[in-house]
Amino acid sequence: MAEVSKAATLGLFGAWLVHDLEELATMPKWAGVSREHAAVAIGLMGGVVAAAAVAGARTGGRSRFYRTALAAFDLHGWVHLAGSAVTRGYTPGVVTSPLVVIPFSRWARKRLRAAGIEEGTSWAGLALLPVLLGAVHGTAVLVTRGTKARYASLTN
Repeated sequence: MAEVSKAATLGLFGAWLVHDLEELATMPKWAGVSREHAAVAIGLMGGVVAAAAVAGARTGGRSRFYRTALAAFDLHGWVHLAGSAVTRGYTPGVVTSPLVVIPFSRWARKRLRAAGIEEGTSWAGLALLPVLLGAVHGTAVLVTRGTKARYASLTN
């Protein structure tokens, strides 16, 4: 039974990190959220992506969690491209989507097929992606609520 390389499994987190550094640098100005909010939301999502990458590495690419996260990452890249097409301009993450997100996702999925591993995406898992995004942003709101006021009281 062939296994998928660690580059294709743990690489999911590396590709995500490159992509989300672009989002962290540009999301606050573009989306009107604080840098703190963006950092918390991105950090929480990073925990999910890291767990999926580790699950993929531990199972040689067979983890349904990993395969679903990989499919979601690929879809995420296309959503960035579509968002920029609709707005006819830059959206956070659109630079790394065609350079990192989509090529990595396609390459890793090709490695899965070469190892005889079926796509096995959990459609229910993909359907929960908006819930996950809402949860990380909602948590970021709760965590960062009053951040500026606390910072101001510490510096005055």
